[in-house]
Amino acid sequence: MFVYAYGAHAGDKPLEPMRITRREPGAHDVQIDIAYCGICHSDLHQVRAEWQGTQFPCVPGHEIVGRVSAVGAEVSGFKTGDLVGVGCIVDSCKHCDECHDGLENYCDGMVGTYNYPTPDNPGWTLGGYSQKIVVHQRYVLRIRHSENELAAVAPLLCAGITTYSPLRHWNAGPGKKIGIVGIGGLGHVGIKLAHALGAYVVAFTTTEAKREEAKLLGANEVVVSNNSAEMEQHAKSFDLILNTVAAPHDLDAFLVLLKRDAVLTLVGAPASPHPSPNVFNLIMKRRWIGGSMIGGIAETQEMLDFCAEHNILADIELIRADEINKAFDRLVKGDVKYRFVIDNATLACNP
Repeated sequence: MFVYAYGAHAGDKPLEPMRITRREPGAHDVQIDIAYCGICHSDLHQVRAEWQGTQFPCVPGHEIVGRVSAVGAEVSGFKTGDLVGVGCIVDSCKHCDECHDGLENYCDGMVGTYNYPTPDNPGWTLGGYSQKIVVHQRYVLRIRHSENELAAVAPLLCAGITTYSPLRHWNAGPGKKIGIVGIGGLGHVGIKLAHALGAYVVAFTTTEAKREEAKLLGANEVVVSNNSAEMEQHAKSFDLILNTVAAPHDLDAFLVLLKRDAVLTLVGAPASPHPSPNVFNLIMKRRWIGGSMIGGIAETQEMLDFCAEHNILADIELIRADEINKAFDRLVKGDVKYRFVIDNATLACNP
């Protein structure tokens, strides 16, 4: 079937209206009419070919929410009319240890929502900046928020799980002091989640103006990270610091804030590497630098249910499809509070 979409034909070209094809639903497939799709920093990196291997035309988008409009004959968990979401994964090998453990995000055969090989035309996956998507039922997620909150749920499919998974893996909760570096698309959701999990939350920002904003999001304290006196007050005190910043910067400034055996977890993905940290800041307190990439399907569903229970949503700016390029430019400048979300109904206005 043909559907309207927004995508780019080259890394140095703006996104533009296009028509793409979607497969007809197979026996195990769910067809979704996309209502909203969030804009992730990864979309920008990929579509502008700042990461290697971009296939063009590239239709980005992996923060997808909408309604089921058709199901295959063997689909058991979803029916027409259900509110559902699709995140960063639309397929995996289904038989490796990672898949058996519910960690499809670490499967070597994971298929991302866009720019990954697929038998479907044009040979690689096309994402959520489009009217419809067809996905195997295993990778479809149930949404329990109310329908009028749907646009603000969309970023949870990436920003939510990207921060929730490491918070859960490293046992954020009551009695734990958790740092969140960066108050942007990822960080603002991370603050909300860490607070809801019961941790003592300290937000780090380079911008004094964000101090009160971070407290409203749920931070118990806010540290301006280029203020050395503020940073020194927190030396050797954190159980976990979640670093969401997607630009290269000095990691040592945060390593020295960790307790013995504590971890600095990186979830921001810069286009070029961070400076190498001082090894002595690791070995003298047996500290760790770790990484985390989204989450498996079961954990993503757990995150969505947790957010529905605790009334957690992303703070968003809703845009029309013809505002996507402007939104990308603003995203580079950090000019968004805190996540852009596309109203996919406007795609039909730009054929």
